Amino acid sequence: MKKTEIADTSNVPFLWESANFYFLLTDRFYNGNKKKKVKLVSHERIGKLRGFMGGDIAGVTQKLNEGYFTDLGVNVLWLTPIFKQTEGGTDEGMGRTYAFHGYWPRDFTAIDPHFGTMEELKELVETAHSKHIRIVMDVIINHIGPVTEKDPVWEKEWVRTGPICTYDNYESTVSCTLVENLPDIRTESDEAVELPSQLVEKWKEEGRYEQEVAELDAFFERTSLPRSPKNHIIKWITDYVRELGIDGFRFDTVKHVEEAVFNDVKQEGLLALKEWKEKNPSKKMDNSEFFMAGEVYGYGASSKNYYDFGDKKVDYFKNGFDGLINFQFLHDAQEKGYEELFSFYNILLATPEMKGNHILNYLSSHDDEKPFDPTRLKPIESANKLLLSPGASQIYYGDEIARSLKIEGTEGDATLRSFMNWEDLESNEEVNGFKTKDILTHWQKIGKFRASHPAVGAGKHTLISKSPYIFSRSFQRGDFKENVVVGLELPTGKKVVEVKGNFADGSTVLDKYSGKTAEVKDGKVIIDSLFEYILLESLPGNVL
Repeated sequence: MKKTEIADTSNVPFLWESANFYFLLTDRFYNGNKKKKVKLVSHERIGKLRGFMGGDIAGVTQKLNEGYFTDLGVNVLWLTPIFKQTEGGTDEGMGRTYAFHGYWPRDFTAIDPHFGTMEELKELVETAHSKHIRIVMDVIINHIGPVTEKDPVWEKEWVRTGPICTYDNYESTVSCTLVENLPDIRTESDEAVELPSQLVEKWKEEGRYEQEVAELDAFFERTSLPRSPKNHIIKWITDYVRELGIDGFRFDTVKHVEEAVFNDVKQEGLLALKEWKEKNPSKKMDNSEFFMAGEVYGYGASSKNYYDFGDKKVDYFKNGFDGLINFQFLHDAQEKGYEELFSFYNILLATPEMKGNHILNYLSSHDDEKPFDPTRLKPIESANKLLLSPGASQIYYGDEIARSLKIEGTEGDATLRSFMNWEDLESNEEVNGFKTKDILTHWQKIGKFRASHPAVGAGKHTLISKSPYIFSRSFQRGDFKENVVVGLELPTGKKVVEVKGNFADGSTVLDKYSGKTAEVKDGKVIIDSLFEYILLESLPGNVL
């Protein structure tokens, strides 16, 4: 009887272009510190799912320690903004709403107590890094939070309060407010400004005004940048990189900001992470550089390296961004079968215009109100299409355990933002004929396979067989080279799989889905399992 050796993956390179992201709303994921010194807002007119619910940074760390993300093959964690938020609420016609989502910042230098503390964020980053998981912070430079009874507007040198964006052209998308009562940072300005009076008052009350001013003085002296609104924010957000070793940013509302701004952010981010790694050689995972992904709402990979405003085309890949969220993916997944989908992205990403440019595919998110599978009828197909498509993948919290995206009594995007359904996993709830634990197991198997093999997201796709459906992915960069073979919707029981050109005769392959091994003979392997899927990788050898 043969005893197999586990493949050594220590030399497997991490590639942003094939990364497996996990995106979560911090407030809606898990409450790890039930003794937080903050009361959740209670209001008789609060809209359903529009207030704080208690999820926090400590909860994410707890799930890191439990191995939840590792078991899912996640190698990048993307958290919604954790900055100090507006304290008051607003009435949006959907019930009173509070800043649980993190996109209404008021103080970029502090963490909102609903989410946790700086010490807890530091612990989260160190824990993630110890498990070879990178942290991407969701950041904002376009706007601050709305004006409320507790949050007066910043000075007019800092923000504009109108007009509201009409999206007719570049100007009416950039030099405007997204919606009414969401003050827009004057990112176009290079004029020096005084600090917002609100921040001055807050910092003095907290006893850190002198320190913050001294740090700003040192920043502007080092960079020679003007003391403009945007440059203050660049300093504040890159401090998290310099102090904690944050691996990258995901920028919100990118197309509403002058594109050149992001080049300045990128340069400061690169420098900050480089300095952190030089000061913390024992804590760094590797020498990979600071990464930036952008939310250019409406960008689709078919447009390749441009977003078209109608009167102007902008290449955000040449303005600081390594990757952009691919808004067309969920529509492609709806319209295309497996082979058509995979081959489409294989061809698209190989075009000269996309060389070195990355896309981030998703099937559901916090603000896309037309997700791929809102009622969770297709949790297995969702995993297959998302995790096996070329490009980087973004799991939205709960995709892997069929968290419902249709919540009765909600309005607008609130239906997408329910608390993580841990209780369904605990009770192994049945969802449309699927057991929750079985759904998670499927996502875990494919996710871990993806994380172990850059070929899945970054390799060349080749069809082996239409029926049963089998394909290969091959990848080479430098000294690293690998081939994998994947089969979907195969017959249960004995499966004869063509692997010629991918694995040599006499070698042993491991099916990561079933855990079974087989020897390659005449360019074929036989896998006898109860499953409809195969995930084949080569083993370095075996012993008798």
